[in-house]
Amino acid sequence: MPIRQMKDNSEQHLVIKNHLQNTMNPIQRTPKTAQNGKGPPAGHEPHNTKQSHNHTSPPTKNKGRRRGRGGRKSDQGAVCMRPSSRHCTVAQKPVNPGSADILAATSNGSIQNDHNLSGMEMGFPTSSKSLIFASRPGFGQVGTKCIVKANHFFAELPDKDLNQYDVTITPEVTSRTMNRAIMAELVKLYKGSVLGMRLPAYDGRKSLYTAGEFPFSWKEFSVKLVDEDDGINGPKGEREYKVVVKFVARANMHHLGQFLAGKRADAPQEALQILDIVLRELSTKRYCPIGRSFFSPDIRAPQRLGDGLESWCGFYQSIRPTQMGLSLNIDMASAAFIEPLPVIEFVAQLLGKDLLRPLSDSDRVKIKKALRGVKVEVTHRGNVRRKYRVSGLTSQPTRELVFPVDDNSTMKSIVEYFQEMYGFTIQHTHLPCLQVGNQRKANYLPMEACKIVEGQRYTKRLNERQITALLKVTCQRPRDREHDILQTVQHNAYNQDPYAKEFGVKISEKLASVEARILPAPWLKYHETGKEKDCLPQVGQWNMMNKKMINGMTVSRWACINFSRSVQESVARGFCNELAQMCQVSGMEFNPEPVIPIYSARPELVEKALKHVYNATMNKTKGKELELLLAILPDNNGSLYGDLKRICETDLGLISQCCLTKHVFKISKQYLANVALKINVKTGGRNTVLLDAISCRIPLVSDIPTIIFGADVTHPENGEDSSPSIAAVVASQDWPEVTKYAGLVCAQAHRQELIQDLYKTWQDPVRGTVSGGMIRDLLVSFRKATGQKPLRIIFYRDGVSEGQFYQVLLYELDAIRKACASLEPNYQPPVTFIVVQKRHHTRLFANSHRDRSSTDKSGNILPGTVVDSKICHPTEFDFYLCSHAGIQGTSRPAHYHVLWDENNFTADGIQSLTNNLCYTYARCTRSVSVVPPAYYAHLAAFRARFYMEPEMQENGLNSCSNGQAKGTRAVGESGVRPLPALKENVKRVMFYC
Repeated sequence: MPIRQMKDNSEQHLVIKNHLQNTMNPIQRTPKTAQNGKGPPAGHEPHNTKQSHNHTSPPTKNKGRRRGRGGRKSDQGAVCMRPSSRHCTVAQKPVNPGSADILAATSNGSIQNDHNLSGMEMGFPTSSKSLIFASRPGFGQVGTKCIVKANHFFAELPDKDLNQYDVTITPEVTSRTMNRAIMAELVKLYKGSVLGMRLPAYDGRKSLYTAGEFPFSWKEFSVKLVDEDDGINGPKGEREYKVVVKFVARANMHHLGQFLAGKRADAPQEALQILDIVLRELSTKRYCPIGRSFFSPDIRAPQRLGDGLESWCGFYQSIRPTQMGLSLNIDMASAAFIEPLPVIEFVAQLLGKDLLRPLSDSDRVKIKKALRGVKVEVTHRGNVRRKYRVSGLTSQPTRELVFPVDDNSTMKSIVEYFQEMYGFTIQHTHLPCLQVGNQRKANYLPMEACKIVEGQRYTKRLNERQITALLKVTCQRPRDREHDILQTVQHNAYNQDPYAKEFGVKISEKLASVEARILPAPWLKYHETGKEKDCLPQVGQWNMMNKKMINGMTVSRWACINFSRSVQESVARGFCNELAQMCQVSGMEFNPEPVIPIYSARPELVEKALKHVYNATMNKTKGKELELLLAILPDNNGSLYGDLKRICETDLGLISQCCLTKHVFKISKQYLANVALKINVKTGGRNTVLLDAISCRIPLVSDIPTIIFGADVTHPENGEDSSPSIAAVVASQDWPEVTKYAGLVCAQAHRQELIQDLYKTWQDPVRGTVSGGMIRDLLVSFRKATGQKPLRIIFYRDGVSEGQFYQVLLYELDAIRKACASLEPNYQPPVTFIVVQKRHHTRLFANSHRDRSSTDKSGNILPGTVVDSKICHPTEFDFYLCSHAGIQGTSRPAHYHVLWDENNFTADGIQSLTNNLCYTYARCTRSVSVVPPAYYAHLAAFRARFYMEPEMQENGLNSCSNGQAKGTRAVGESGVRPLPALKENVKRVMFYC
């Protein structure tokens, strides 16, 4: 069985064990080999060719790949590592006696700048206008060609120019729904007269668009509308609005046509925006619009999620410029909505109990959080359904609430008022009332007199049960998803859409048929002592049978702490024995006996228990540090997991591996093998490496020392309006294998996407101006680990939306440049900057669902499927890659967009490298859906949230931790507050796995 990635309590953070420093001579960049890679330059032999190919299973040739050359580099690594192979080297230059190594780190962490690199000076555009994204270098050819279908629908370009008008509504209205109602009434009143029969499209705010001009350039209109605002007293009345419509600009469709044909580099965004709004106009009227998606309970019956929530089905829609022309991207969507229940029923579901007794304080807080901002309508006035927005909850029960009914301060109770005014008897007088309106004029409504208004999306965090229920709804097999997408397009009938007709937009009803290629899986290298020394994955997966980790670590000092009451000591001991045996079978040296007997503790005493185990083991081993702590946790453990990780990694310096109770009772070989993989890399080992990396055959990686970065920023959950965002950067530390990563994390301003601490300087009282930052520190770490200086940078950046491409590239590429220059004058290794996107809506389907040879077991396209034509950008360097085998639902390909490329990658080069790296993920024997450095960065950022002190999380203070206790900046300066520093022995290993 393949070892699948485990989802429970993923453990992630990124710092690697430092290798023994190798006293190498400084290195120079070697000349490039021929692009076809058929052989080395004259006078050079491929390194260790015979030894690399003395087995029968892997291919002996690798056409189109660049070969390494040069002599042997001394084996490097922790003393307990088994050397796996000889490393590639680069040409070396004699050094004058007494000179220091390039990038040699001094004791205080600064860098000696004793040598310059010739030919490495590369400028960075100082003007943002001179920054142009990388253009496509051609199309890939590697792989088995096939046809796939994509959920893109060809859109015919209008043959007329479109006009934009500015809209000003007085008095100002903040609700887009109300704005639309006003403009709909205006069009209804004036279309046949003043508007010249034009049917405009409106964005709900300030812009109105037409196909053809209005008979005027400026005009003021008067519109009367029934006031839908939340009035409190008195009947609703009409409200009059003044609407001024003013001509602004004409959108030239010719420019859009030139861009789609590849004759213009800049996309005419205004033209694309108009067409997007035009095609959304009718759906906005029919459905509930949220972002770029539309939802309705009529598309499919809502499914209950629990606690007063339900899921609505809908569809996503976006117009996109592609190589085939304009494309309408349609995908299925689901979201959580508040169930339109009577408020009494909603509260009963939320609390999970009947409402016969008065509420506790915790119940009141829970209700207040759930209902604040929610719209309700009254049900006690017959056909009058006034709507209000809930602002809070009364502190007193309904029976105690009184209010003045006249100027003489005559008081009347809520119960009396509702009985006398409406003939409504309040039954639940022991419950509080809802507060509606603002604080100055708060009004009270009994819960039982209100019902939740339909169509309100739930934006707060879902609990585990709700997430599971929502995933069941959204998880569709490819065949079913394709069917629903086609049905949506037919139901929307874009060719009958009056707005599409008005603007001359025609939409195909057929999925786009796209040429694709299936890239071959890479050969993986395992240890020579195993029965299988190398492995070729099949359909994106393999297993550890007959294989041993290429660098299996030694764990001689370990302990186990049991936080689960249901796990007896004998059961825990049996589990630990099984796990120790699996580690040994997999290639580690693992002592079967713990340093001290298994220690049982209560979850609420986690810190006390961890310190007890730490001190007891230190006493037993006479000061030698524990190499591994196993922790058995309850299945539902609340904050225990995060507290344990924070204490172990920032306070005690312990490498920990958590296991849930359910796995301890039901021991499976697959689970144990998975945990063994995680333990090995946490303690400094490597599970497998790419065979091509060892054989020095990876183009633009094997030829010269290359460092691969991954970076991501994760933001707080919706509803958290002050918590910091967390940035993480990881970097490979083992050239030429590019398998192990070190990483740093930093908390920064709330929802700030640009990574602030890639490069920074600060004033030190002793050293003066000091340079630092995550890029700089990781470059130094690479030099220490490999004895080599990075001469090429490949930077995978996750989590960036298209609208942020320009800003992120400009800022972060500049930071990379500055970090390099701070290490040494003229040190500017060429950079390739690639954005990785998973939050997109392109899906790829097999051309025929009946053809089993073109799909995996789940019915998805095969791993390695790459698309770089037709549905991709007209001119820029992007591609879709489905690098993993589907498990359930429809696979989502990752979208890679090369924004900047000084290394001159071919399409095949970057696509093959990216796909091959997806087979090196340390925690499972499957290829993963996102390139590992980006994956690791995401998990590192997630782990860092556990390190934040409670007051920081509440106040949203900036904070930073690069794992070094060097006090970057004091609290108060730009709101920066350092995260707790990682302990030294933790920083040396990949403890995030």
